[in-house]
Amino acid sequence: MSRLRRMSPRRSYDQYCSTARALDAVGDRWTLLIVRELLAGPRRYTDLHADLPGVSTDVLASRLKDMERDGLITRRRLPPPGAAFVYELTALGRDLLPVLLALGTWGAPALAERRPTDAVRAHWFALPLLRSLEGEGLVEVRLDEGKFHLWLGAEEGPVYGDGAAPGEPDARLTLDGGTCAALGRGTLTLHQAVRAGRVEVSGEGTLAKMLRGE
Repeated sequence: MSRLRRMSPRRSYDQYCSTARALDAVGDRWTLLIVRELLAGPRRYTDLHADLPGVSTDVLASRLKDMERDGLITRRRLPPPGAAFVYELTALGRDLLPVLLALGTWGAPALAERRPTDAVRAHWFALPLLRSLEGEGLVEVRLDEGKFHLWLGAEEGPVYGDGAAPGEPDARLTLDGGTCAALGRGTLTLHQAVRAGRVEVSGEGTLAKMLRGE
């Protein structure tokens, strides 16, 4: 956290407190949700806007500019034929992963019931599910809302990705959003869900066998 002292945010709590210093950098609305999206790897501005329903283009552009200034993200151009600009987390930004996991644990009880106005993306279940999984390897997850994949034990690079796994995963999980939310709330463990038939685990690798309790 000492690295935060080198930042120069436009607004500050002006308190000699590490929590206040951290909030100087990440306390603005949308900032941590942008980090959540970028934990999936480099994203274009249009991709971020599509997966952050409710954020205005002006606010998103402002937050990205602030995060780049504060050393949380970088912006670079992809090589041809893409040639688009993408945003990605720096090591400092990726260090916020345990913060998001802790916030998700704290906020999980609020997911008891989905409101009619709630937007949803399949990959928003990635971080809650990550808390329920152990080991290392590539896991593909299939929900009614779509697919995403997780890299277990990854110390750098993307934590998860939207869509099917790139290549053959070490395990595939098939479940519904309600089960995934229960796993995030901690009212159900993954082993309980597998035994109850609420999670189907396929694959013959070590990870898949471990998840099935074999």
